[in-house]
Amino acid sequence: MFRFSFVILAATAMVSAQAPLDWKALEPEIFEHYANLIHIDTSAPPGNETKAAEYIKGVLAKEGIPAQIYEMEPGRGNLVARLKGNGSKKPIVIMGHLDVVGVQREKWTVEPFGPVRKDGFVYGRGSIDDKDKVTSALMTFLLLKRRNVPLDRDVILIAEAGEEGDSRVGIGYLVAQHWDEIACEYALTEGGTMSARDGQVRTVEIATTEKVPRGTKLIAHGEAGHGSRPRLDNALAHLAAAVAKIAANQPPMRLTDTTRAYFERLASISAPEDAQRYRDIADPARAAAAEAYFARNELTHYSILRTSVVPTILKGGFRSNVIPSEAEATLDVRALPDEDMPKFYSWLKNLIDDPAVEIVQTANAGRQPGPPSSHTNEMFHSFEAVQRAMFPGAITLPSMLTGATDNAQLRAKGVQAYGFGPIVDEKDASAGGGAHGDDERLREASLYKEVEFLFRSVLPVVSSTRKE
Repeated sequence: MFRFSFVILAATAMVSAQAPLDWKALEPEIFEHYANLIHIDTSAPPGNETKAAEYIKGVLAKEGIPAQIYEMEPGRGNLVARLKGNGSKKPIVIMGHLDVVGVQREKWTVEPFGPVRKDGFVYGRGSIDDKDKVTSALMTFLLLKRRNVPLDRDVILIAEAGEEGDSRVGIGYLVAQHWDEIACEYALTEGGTMSARDGQVRTVEIATTEKVPRGTKLIAHGEAGHGSRPRLDNALAHLAAAVAKIAANQPPMRLTDTTRAYFERLASISAPEDAQRYRDIADPARAAAAEAYFARNELTHYSILRTSVVPTILKGGFRSNVIPSEAEATLDVRALPDEDMPKFYSWLKNLIDDPAVEIVQTANAGRQPGPPSSHTNEMFHSFEAVQRAMFPGAITLPSMLTGATDNAQLRAKGVQAYGFGPIVDEKDASAGGGAHGDDERLREASLYKEVEFLFRSVLPVVSSTRKE
């Protein structure tokens, strides 16, 4: 196993439960686990997550913590470990996914699985999606054990497979086949972010819900024919017209409890012009102008206001002189969690208004809708308290993720599931290198703050007598 040459001080490992944590002294250990996990190529497909799961199992074994690896398919392992509490409260899960998306090496300026330290960043596939969360969960788990924290509830560590496109071998498998091993009240994993401007954290977004992928295709039908003779039933022409209508229209805006609270809180820390716009979105007389601004300038805000429809793939034809009998478009539909899908598909059919174009629903990668998690319970209040302590000038926002995470399957089981994430400066975000991107990277200092934020947020929720 590749390892960075850092020595983990015994004094750090054996720190007294009463002494304040020395976060600076923990940085070499945090970085070692992070670097080793990035170095393990878990690109999916094929995944090979078991290699990373075995690494974590070895780390836990040195601390006297047993762990189990569950595989639905060979090589696609899911690690589960547990710290026992007194049972007075239901368990909490802290987790991260081991798999990463593949890379086009020729488009990277560094080795994707180095990892590489450069200009204050750590470059590597998985550096921000999702091996920072795996590291944060692992370190939180280890610190609770080392400090002998008296636990009111079991703490369950999960490092799962298959999040990047095949969750049936990961969280789907664990929920279906090993629910008794992971059943919990709370779950914390990816999905949030801490946004900074000029080095100062402004918002701590905790994802309380997420949009639901709803696979959809358009299939246009017509008669095949010679390309020299125009046809009114040209499948490509009908498909193009349908796609153009979708590109020019989106379902109507609708606020949810999460997005309403999000915009209200965001307005409280924003510049006057922005704040007014965030307030306007709740005013029917002024919302249209705010929406139009979001569509041009703030795409995430535009997306979380509606079920969104985006054409992503077009297929049709095989020769330049042949009119095809069929053409196909793939739509990326991301539904609001409580969307009435029959009503949505009726809207889409009426919009297209063409009997030659068939709307086909496809598989949804195991993601299921579930109710939003609360932003008024002890877990969310702990996030808020830690934000005030670590970033006093910021604000905590309940947010809706436009993408998808393994929290979806847990919320569908009634779990209060939340997404957290690292500090990302606005300038860094606009420069590329984010999740799934070429030269994926995370500021090293952000990694350490992410670990600290998770540990401090979890601590009062798992032990009523301990605060740090």
